[in-house]
Amino acid sequence: MGNSSSSSSAAAAATAALAGCSKSTILAVPDTETGSHVLTVDGYTMTRGRGVGNSINSGTFTVGDHNWHIAYYPDGSRRSYPQYNWISVNVYHDGPAAGTNSGGGVKAHFELNILKPNGKPVSTYRRTSPVISFSGDGQQCWGQAEFITNDEIRLIKHIARHNSFLIRCDVTVIRENRVETTVSPSLIVPPPDLHQHLANLLETQVGADVTFDVGGELFKAHRAVLATRSTVFMAELFGNMKEKAASCVKIDNIVPNAFRAMLHFIYTDSLPKIEDGDMMVMAQHLLVAADKYNLERLKLMCEDKLCTYIDSKTVVNTLLLADQHGCKCLQEECLRFVKSRGNFKSVMASDDFELLIRSYPSLVKELLAKFAH
Repeated sequence: MGNSSSSSSAAAAATAALAGCSKSTILAVPDTETGSHVLTVDGYTMTRGRGVGNSINSGTFTVGDHNWHIAYYPDGSRRSYPQYNWISVNVYHDGPAAGTNSGGGVKAHFELNILKPNGKPVSTYRRTSPVISFSGDGQQCWGQAEFITNDEIRLIKHIARHNSFLIRCDVTVIRENRVETTVSPSLIVPPPDLHQHLANLLETQVGADVTFDVGGELFKAHRAVLATRSTVFMAELFGNMKEKAASCVKIDNIVPNAFRAMLHFIYTDSLPKIEDGDMMVMAQHLLVAADKYNLERLKLMCEDKLCTYIDSKTVVNTLLLADQHGCKCLQEECLRFVKSRGNFKSVMASDDFELLIRSYPSLVKELLAKFAH
């Protein structure tokens, strides 16, 4: 967990550090060239009898500025296993092609396939090589001494019928890696600004299609925005409730300033600017509104604000508010405050102590017994 978090933080920091910078990239690209040559063996039974080590050669073909040819050994290239009657195939490097600047040496890898007369491969007899280095000093080759036996080739229906088959050789010449450098233009992606556009929509009231009467003050808004953010507004404005058809919806038990702040949150996902002296009262009213309209994030934001205002004068009312609206964290903070000896004595001296006794008699009894001595 720790390593993952550190990696994510490092990646985020790196991204931030690179913002607005021009960038270049060095990319090493393998430089290869692939070519194919097909050798047709027509009347292959008549090619046999030349003896082990005797080949029939293809024409020369060029791949990657180098010349190559295929050597076909109908009686095999070596005497290791004469009882199996092998057909052998070698691919020879004949040096650089005329008129090229290629040196004598080259790296390549190969693939050999037997094809039926119709050009379809016989998958069982596909052979590939690793990368082979040819120095260029004399004729060098790679091949398959034990490519296929004559007995096996006679069992391939199309080949036996036509007395013919094809050998395809794919040669891939590998040159030195090519290095490419690309420069990306400096690009600055601006931060998200959807909230600003929605705040402007709320302020200008363009397209507003619902009005709320809150304590005699009217607020215009957009049904779709409200319903998107609040399941309660969704039910009221698009469900079967009476508010759906109403052009003006009356709101009770919320003060106008709190409703205005709630609309700001719905459109921007943030609280409006609130003076410090008004914050506690506004947080209390907003918490009630957030609970009513099922705005969980706003409710938690209000809880967090109210936790910072807990003292001997506010704790009782804050505890009651937390209880009424199911604010568990706020409730726990209030109880933690009250259960301190010094804080409890301050609460006992406050005007709200009688309210605490009526609302939480068992708690008061417990604390009185605890702090009796």
